[in-house]
Amino acid sequence: MIRNILITAIGGDISQGVAKILREKRPDIKLLGVDMQNQHGGRMFVDNYALVPPATKKSYMEEIQRLIKLHSIDAIIPMSESELSACLPFENLPKGIKWITSGNKVVAVGLDKLKTNKAISALGLPVPWTKKVADSENIKFPCILKSRFGSGSRNVSIAQNIIDFAYWAKKNPEGICQEFLEPEDQEVTCAVYRDRTGKISTLLMLRKLVGGLTGWAKVVYDKKALDFCEKIAEGLDLKGSMNIQMRLTKSGPRVFEINPRFSSTVLMRHRIGFSDVLWAVSEAEGNPIHYPHIQGDIHMARTHDAIVLNKELSV
Repeated sequence: MIRNILITAIGGDISQGVAKILREKRPDIKLLGVDMQNQHGGRMFVDNYALVPPATKKSYMEEIQRLIKLHSIDAIIPMSESELSACLPFENLPKGIKWITSGNKVVAVGLDKLKTNKAISALGLPVPWTKKVADSENIKFPCILKSRFGSGSRNVSIAQNIIDFAYWAKKNPEGICQEFLEPEDQEVTCAVYRDRTGKISTLLMLRKLVGGLTGWAKVVYDKKALDFCEKIAEGLDLKGSMNIQMRLTKSGPRVFEINPRFSSTVLMRHRIGFSDVLWAVSEAEGNPIHYPHIQGDIHMARTHDAIVLNKELSV
């Protein structure tokens, strides 16, 4: 039985969504949230809060180990790309703790968009052309320009011509350029969960981005897209949850990114029964899980709230 969970990057909205789900459905579990800075409302979603060094520092893991002992932590959910990277390979992490992740291979591939493209291609699936900015020649426009490492849809630009490309390439010479997939209104985010028995459940959500995050989504069905997700989950030995980003083109699905963690739709999909956070915790406790049937054409939307951290008002 898990009694205490540490959630990292609690200042972010995705981590707060995870914490909200656990507070609602597993009130028996105490939550410790950590972050590398204090200017956020993350502490309102957990029972205890602690400041930690950036994951790039050696002292980060030392502080995590101290907090594990101090709060009798049973399980940890790493939520940011830098923390996932710092934790690889997961076999070398402190023993006796359940690390709720998508597995070594998914994380290693998902954090590097160039590796993502090559790994999917190696599975025999068609992919959009993808090149390093520094190696790119004879590029077809328009094309997408973005950072090579990390995940999410922020800091993405569209180069319509060589002038646009040169401007962005100068700002991010370590980035990548990628085929511009059309149509733009057919972007699908795919929540994929693979349990300990190898059984896979996938939820396809046609989405609209707002500020780099999914602001609106609708459950859809596409047989080829589902097949793509299953092949990727099996080929990368998914252990738990990941998100696959794709567009449904005239030539079929084309995957352009993998998020190796719970994503921005985590609370949305939980509300309709795709409760991958709860499934992951249940499996960490050694319990079997059961996938629900989720009907299509369900519409979801992100909502916002605000809290007052200090009730002393200035005059």
